[in-house]
Amino acid sequence: MFGDFLRRLTAPSPAPLPDEDARLALAALLVRIARSDGHYDSDEVAQIEAVIAQRYGLEGEAAEALRRDAETLESEAPDTVRFTRAIKEAVPYEDRRSVIEALWQVALADGERDDAEDAILRLAASLLGVNDRDSALARQRAQGA
Repeated sequence: MFGDFLRRLTAPSPAPLPDEDARLALAALLVRIARSDGHYDSDEVAQIEAVIAQRYGLEGEAAEALRRDAETLESEAPDTVRFTRAIKEAVPYEDRRSVIEALWQVALADGERDDAEDAILRLAASLLGVNDRDSALARQRAQGA
């Protein structure tokens, strides 16, 4: 289903993604973060849908459909690097800081900090080019949300 999308993501020099594909890549990264601790529960699903609904102005079924597509893509995709590279090329730095905040919101949705989630978030921030200070501030905002 996502074969062409994955081929474009894994190309040696991928072209910047159109907005719709960038949305899907971000949503898949949210799913990857949520699944990284081995527990993917309803709180995380709800948080993913809330983040993508707010970020993209989607409502109900549209946010749910994007999340379902992202779950499929995430399970078929080879690694986190491709998602982050696609997002980095498609999203300006200021917005990438909010991407990190969204990732923290999902990671913290189950009320627990997990070493696996922390590790993948550190990797994602680095690959997105978000500096440590901005990443820490994003985490603090997500914890206060």
